[in-house]
Amino acid sequence: MATATETGRATGDRRLGVLLLAAAVAAAVTLPLVALVLGALDAGDSLDLLFADTTLDIAFNSAALAVGVTGFSVLLGVPLAYLTVRTDLPGKRWFSVLLAVPLVVPSYIGAFAFVYLFRPTGPLQAALAPLGVDSLPSVYGLGGTVLVLTLYTYPYVFITTRAALKTLDTTLVDAARTLRHTRWEAFRRVTLPQIRPAIGAGALLVALYALSDFGTPQIMRFDAYTRVIYSAQQYDLDLAVLLSVQLVVVAFLILAVESRVRGSGVQSDHPGRKSAPLRLGRLKWPAVGVCLLVPLFALAVPLGVLTLWLLESQARVAPSLAFRPVYAFNSAWLALAAAFLAGLAALPVAWVASRRSAASDSRAVNVLGTVVERGSYVGYALPGVVVGFALVTLAADTGDLYTSGVVYLPLLVFAYVVRFLPQAVGSTRAAFGQVSPALEEAARTLGDPPGRAFRRVTLPLVLPGVLGGAALVFLTTMKELPATLLLRPAEFDTLVTHLWSAEKQGYYGQAAIPALVLLLVSALSLLVMVRVEGSDVE
Repeated sequence: MATATETGRATGDRRLGVLLLAAAVAAAVTLPLVALVLGALDAGDSLDLLFADTTLDIAFNSAALAVGVTGFSVLLGVPLAYLTVRTDLPGKRWFSVLLAVPLVVPSYIGAFAFVYLFRPTGPLQAALAPLGVDSLPSVYGLGGTVLVLTLYTYPYVFITTRAALKTLDTTLVDAARTLRHTRWEAFRRVTLPQIRPAIGAGALLVALYALSDFGTPQIMRFDAYTRVIYSAQQYDLDLAVLLSVQLVVVAFLILAVESRVRGSGVQSDHPGRKSAPLRLGRLKWPAVGVCLLVPLFALAVPLGVLTLWLLESQARVAPSLAFRPVYAFNSAWLALAAAFLAGLAALPVAWVASRRSAASDSRAVNVLGTVVERGSYVGYALPGVVVGFALVTLAADTGDLYTSGVVYLPLLVFAYVVRFLPQAVGSTRAAFGQVSPALEEAARTLGDPPGRAFRRVTLPLVLPGVLGGAALVFLTTMKELPATLLLRPAEFDTLVTHLWSAEKQGYYGQAAIPALVLLLVSALSLLVMVRVEGSDVE
């Protein structure tokens, strides 16, 4: 049986070893960012490019896009969350699921559908022509991009706000009403301060998504950062590097501003205490109409268009674009590889993040642990097009390995891990937080070495969290578009690349099948969310 001194020494050595392993993971994740910064330092005429009119226009476009999508998502998500939690809305249980469903639709599929339907020669224009409608408003540009991204990102705000409202102590609102506050004053003074952190968290996700999305601006012909970076890397590497660095800086600024503006909220001594729901009265059925209209508009357009594409699949057939099961197989094994590696890499990072506040740790170790955890989240702020471009520049330095395409698939999997490691870390860290270190220490005192104690005691307890995080990485990887387009080898197709190629060449029937498969896979993420929320969905 190990003595207390031996146990403490071994625990300290193990903590240091895991910390170094986590630091190696964080360093690897930050590699694309380091490559971008070094590339920007070497870029010629960097100041001229930085302050060129074109560059400033791109920055303005991207800022307008992020502000527009975030603002409209908040305007949609918060009221809808309030209706499904705090009112007597009929069918709240079903609306809570229906209003989250648009999140499963990849935004580029929604963009394909809206462009197809609302284009000048599209089916909607043809159907309205006999009624005297000569033209429809253009779906291209800033307006169309904001519309599409809002429809498929407002659920981030809806979900986070709804979760906060469910734990709200509503008796505080009743107390404000007894003090002669109007409903709006009670909401502004009591409810809003308590749910502001949740709104901020959802708005942060929306803003970062709007900045990082490539497919929608590309399809909508709107010159945001991601679209120009993707084009510039083919003809002006210096411009692509500088724009990538600018985009990353903007993303980090959004993270910093959100953390300051959001605050910690207002806490209650009785969270979750409920009072009678707000009666809608004459507004009940208009509220039902709004709750139906928003998700149905977001879902009916892509599903209807995909149905039309399937019907047209026999009319226009391109043998080179015929769907092959190998595309789904390629997507699946790449996603499995990324999920496995991300789950493995998340273990040391999550362990350090959950254990760094132990009393026996020195201040230096705690600081290093914090740096390691934050470093692992760098990929959260790096858009896929930026990660893909940075790794392409690194791959070019490998010479023959680059020209032969040998490094592409490993770099593609690495890009997925960089982008989606935070999903695995978050889930795994939560699992570690629920396991007391005393359980493993008890096994150590009975003679188990550190590795065996971890495998026998801790790992089985945190395994559900690890698998849950890996599942999220798998589902997100299946939909990733820009990194896949930039890093895949020639003649290597996945579901997203086949969909992209078929739609771009106008063979919509060939694009329908991979699009529907992606929607099916994406729907699994919603099932995971509902399963986690469980019976409390009401």
